[in-house]
Amino acid sequence: MASQIEKISKQFLDEAMSRNDYQKTKSYDSNHSNAISDGDDKGKGENNGRVGSNTDINTRIDSLGRNKYGPNFGYGIENTNALSDGDELGKGENNQMVGSITDINTRAAIIAQNKYSNDLNGYGVNHPNALSDGDELGKGENNNQVGSQTDINNRLDSQARNIYSENNSYSLVHPNAISDGDEKGRAENNNSVGTLKDINERNLSFARNQYDGNSGYPDF
Repeated sequence: MASQIEKISKQFLDEAMSRNDYQKTKSYDSNHSNAISDGDDKGKGENNGRVGSNTDINTRIDSLGRNKYGPNFGYGIENTNALSDGDELGKGENNQMVGSITDINTRAAIIAQNKYSNDLNGYGVNHPNALSDGDELGKGENNNQVGSQTDINNRLDSQARNIYSENNSYSLVHPNAISDGDEKGRAENNNSVGTLKDINERNLSFARNQYDGNSGYPDF
């Protein structure tokens, strides 16, 4: 005989099972009406070529309705919306045209501003604007000139302030490199080493030194 708790448990079980749409005779599986796409919002499994709930199907139909591309107008490299044909959509090469109409117009405007053309006035090593010819544009060697006009003027100014030249080049035997009684040269010359200041300081140091050749420091 069932106990009181078993009776109460069976009562709750029966109530729960009565609310369950799926019974032993109509169990849930891949073929259940609530598992397949049949026009409601429950099932989504493939059914007679349909997939998804009713909401899924309607959303897909709406998206396809707004899509300009379909089986008869597939998007590809030869689609009119992929080719450069004077609109803003396609940019692919078409009859030697590349880019949208904005791209083409921008390129034409830039080319119009370019002073160098591909044929008659192309920029190169022999172009006047590449050669040193007295202006600020070209710097390439031309008739023994190198640099812009500013470069040339700066170079001439620097050379004018340079006391050394081809006829008076600086070297180890130049008067300004050897010790000859001025403050410039220090190299040995006739047993003299250092500038005039060096020599005078050395002489003063010798004069203060109480030990010399005649009065050497005693060696105890």
